[in-house]
Amino acid sequence: MMATMLVDIDHLLAVPIYDAIRCGIGFHPLHGFIPIALYMAFCFIPKLRIIGIGLVIHMALDSFDCQLTNGVWFIS
Repeated sequence: MMATMLVDIDHLLAVPIYDAIRCGIGFHPLHGFIPIALYMAFCFIPKLRIIGIGLVIHMALDSFDCQLTNGVWFIS
C-alpha cells in the first residue's frame, strides 16, 4: 500500500512543484476523476485490490486535505 504514494509523481509536472494552497484533486493528471474511477474499479479486481484500496485512500486523504486548506473537496 505504501507504493501507492508513487501516484504523487505527477506533482513533478506542476509549476511550481509544491504549492501549499493548491488542491491536487482535479489538478494533477493522476488525481483526476477518470483515474480515480479506475482506482475504484481496481478494488473489485482481486489481484489489484490492495493497490486500488491504497489509491482510493490516497485520493480520499488528498480530498480531505483540500477541504481543510481551501474549503473545497476538489478543483473543477
